[in-house]
Amino acid sequence: MKKSIGVKSLIYPNPVLVVCTYDAAGKANAATLAWGGIASSGPAALSIAVQPPRYTYAALMSRKAFTVNLTPAKYAAEADYFGLVSGRDVDKFAATGLTPVKSDLVDAPLIAEFPYSLECVVKHTLDLGMHTLFIGEIKDVKAEGEASDIWSDFELLTFDAGSREYRAPGKAIAKAFESGKKFIA
Repeated sequence: MKKSIGVKSLIYPNPVLVVCTYDAAGKANAATLAWGGIASSGPAALSIAVQPPRYTYAALMSRKAFTVNLTPAKYAAEADYFGLVSGRDVDKFAATGLTPVKSDLVDAPLIAEFPYSLECVVKHTLDLGMHTLFIGEIKDVKAEGEASDIWSDFELLTFDAGSREYRAPGKAIAKAFESGKKFIA
């Protein structure tokens, strides 16, 4: 029988999202966010949740653009660092040696070393209390290699909020929209 564990912000797996913006002076910044995901398929959109005191919040409000870069497991330390320090105080790209690359579609950088990036423009914001939800329309997805191979080419880093650990899920288990057909009469 299930038992209550209380109200918690838990869902798993939760991909580690590194959101990149430019600040008012045009400096590239990266922030690791735990809360975000697909918000719509038409138009394609995703949501990210950012606290107003965060440096990234001001960039999102002024530039109205961001990229979401999915993190390969081998960059767990860099992604963790992006969430530990503020771009107000340090140049996170210089500190980690990762490379910001100017997007050709939105006013935000991509991370060259991360093989999967979504380029977004801010369409809506919603104050939720501690966080503001930003809805970004996806203008393009950039992927190294074939998009269908992206998941087998690198281990996607995920965050487990319950244990406060990074994890990398493994193999494919079943085909979506196919395996459940065995229950259709």
